[in-house]
Amino acid sequence: MASTTEVVKAGNYVQVDYVGKLEDGTVFDTSIEKIAKDSGKYNPNRPYQPLGFTVGVRQMIPGFDKGVVGMAVAEKKTLTIPPEDAYGHPREDMLITQPIEDVTKAGITPVVGLSLRTNQGMSGTIIKVTDTEVVVDFNHELAGKTLIFDVTLVSIGKEG
Repeated sequence: MASTTEVVKAGNYVQVDYVGKLEDGTVFDTSIEKIAKDSGKYNPNRPYQPLGFTVGVRQMIPGFDKGVVGMAVAEKKTLTIPPEDAYGHPREDMLITQPIEDVTKAGITPVVGLSLRTNQGMSGTIIKVTDTEVVVDFNHELAGKTLIFDVTLVSIGKEG
């Protein structure tokens, strides 16, 4: 008898458990509370539960979206996603130089490594401070990185 195991296809709503790592093994995100605690990434303000999304509608980075297609419930898979299928490569035009006064008059003491959020909701990190200017990197923190996700498909089905 032919197998009728349901597998993920574009348009399905799925739920997955995942561990996201960099190539050196550093965990940067996970849906699993124990792994978050063990890796020092635990955030008490977020729920640790399977991540739900609709496949193929750009809710996820392209490599993750494509990677779950064809998976069956309870299947485990490791996705290795290059930058072009994740957060892209760092872009020079995302490095913004501002007069230091613009930062200090906003009540911020500019220090390398400090994260900022603009009024438009963009997040950036100060990467250089001189006597006259501040350089803020608005690239995604994972831009330029190959991401490795250990994914377990929890369900295929209806949203919610």
